[in-house]
Amino acid sequence: MEEKSIKSVKENGKTKDVDYDELLSSAGEFGRYQIFLFFATFPFYVFGAFSYFSQVFLTETSPNHWCMVPELENLTVLERRSLAIPLNKESPFGYSRCEQYDTNWTEVLSSGATLNRTWNTVPCKQGWEFNNTEFAYPTIASEMGWVCERDSYQATAQSIFFVGSIVGGFLVGWIADRFGRIPAAVFSNMIGAIAGTATIFAHNFTEFSICRFFMGMSYDNCMMMTYLLVLEYVAPKYRTRMTNLSFALFFTTGIVSLPWISLACGHWKTIALVTSLPMALSLLAPFIIPESPRWLLSKGRFDDAVNKITNIGRINGKEVPQNLIDGFKYTTLNSKKVPGNIMDMLKRPILARVFVFTCIEFMFCMIIFDALVRTIGQLQFDFYVSFSVISLTEFPSLVLLSFILDYTGRKSMIFVAMVVCAIFSFLIPFVGGGLASVICAVLARFAVNMACNAAMQWTAEMLPTSVRGSGSSIAHICGYIGTVISPFVAYLEVFRPWLPMIVVAAIAILAALISITLPETANRDMPQTFDDAEVLIRSQGFFDLPCKQKATNENARGHANESFELN
Repeated sequence: MEEKSIKSVKENGKTKDVDYDELLSSAGEFGRYQIFLFFATFPFYVFGAFSYFSQVFLTETSPNHWCMVPELENLTVLERRSLAIPLNKESPFGYSRCEQYDTNWTEVLSSGATLNRTWNTVPCKQGWEFNNTEFAYPTIASEMGWVCERDSYQATAQSIFFVGSIVGGFLVGWIADRFGRIPAAVFSNMIGAIAGTATIFAHNFTEFSICRFFMGMSYDNCMMMTYLLVLEYVAPKYRTRMTNLSFALFFTTGIVSLPWISLACGHWKTIALVTSLPMALSLLAPFIIPESPRWLLSKGRFDDAVNKITNIGRINGKEVPQNLIDGFKYTTLNSKKVPGNIMDMLKRPILARVFVFTCIEFMFCMIIFDALVRTIGQLQFDFYVSFSVISLTEFPSLVLLSFILDYTGRKSMIFVAMVVCAIFSFLIPFVGGGLASVICAVLARFAVNMACNAAMQWTAEMLPTSVRGSGSSIAHICGYIGTVISPFVAYLEVFRPWLPMIVVAAIAILAALISITLPETANRDMPQTFDDAEVLIRSQGFFDLPCKQKATNENARGHANESFELN
């Protein structure tokens, strides 16, 4: 088979075109080199998980809180609360969380600490007490009293974090195109390390928000740069599994371990240090992970790119044929760039419609994913156990996705996943709390995990080559915009406990309906030009099944191979 490949590089005395994927396959499609790179990304996924989720453990407070009355500190918790806090039937705990009786407590204590329901009530004067059985350590929100009239601070800070992600997306993307994937990865991780460390010096909401903005600049890029780089070293048929297994194994490890790391730290400042300082280890990346060969090619460094491929072959125990290298150099040097950019694509109505719907689909996925994370504290179950169990769904859902996505197709997978997510999100506030609500949250999260990763891959596969990078970045930025919105979806709980999950369910239904309008890309060649993309959209039936298309493609390739051998 290898000899046939070598001989067929030249046809009729002319050099045959050889693309990058063909040259990469000759060096070993998935060997020791790719396995090494796959595991080399492990710390970057952990850094990504810490960057994203650490604020939950820096700012979360127990919803079970009440006004602090220092004059009553010698009484038990129940005695203080019964005497100083008015009842409130609308509160989930039966008493007011933001008001206290206004009276002379010294006189009350001297007269026998008798409760008088006719006392006037006033907002909390000297801070709050929190139920420490739910959160075993002080957070910045509990220390600074970000509850009651300031209970929107957490959502605002998280939104500022994602505004930073938008800025970081543009800046780090520019660095990646100008200086390479490795410098971009190091830059984004170092921003996270510095911003996270600076958080411990925050003395107010403004200072904390500034630190979160810069931490947001690191988010996503701190892991996505190396993720994209490794994909460029893997042959096409392994990319779906690489896309999902890296998140399933590494990202899940970071998320599931974070609650218990936080408990072990015991204070929000220690958590900030432990989850940010390790990001400085990214400085070692240039000595471990090689630069992207596709980036080298884009800069005209053909010999460097070829050397990367031959090094892969050497480690994988394969020799890259010289005539393949010659064919690749010939193809690369003589190829004509396909013109067109995002603005050109948007001038074509059918492509503009698909691109806009793709961006909205990804934004809805991220709103749902992040809102489900933000509402874990409302499940009325152990917060740390709930967070770990629900986060653990990343592993089975993405492992399952990596093996079935090419068979089910992107469209049907996302449609079914979003409908399932909508059903169980709707049920969460109505099943009575506790374990039942956790089970519904697990199933909703399981479904949206699959939808998010399928949408991420689907987006790249729908876009023509000339705008695939920039288009994917714009879709990703739309996802950041969604995560700016999602903390306020979770904040709706202060108005009605059931409202956040109803909104999440409604968004999931909208996302399911939008997915129906987008083209299926499973087992289809990715479009190279704008015309190819329009053909992809127009040439398929509404209910085309990926398995049917795969069989058709294999039959076509079989006939083509028979024809080639006869000739």
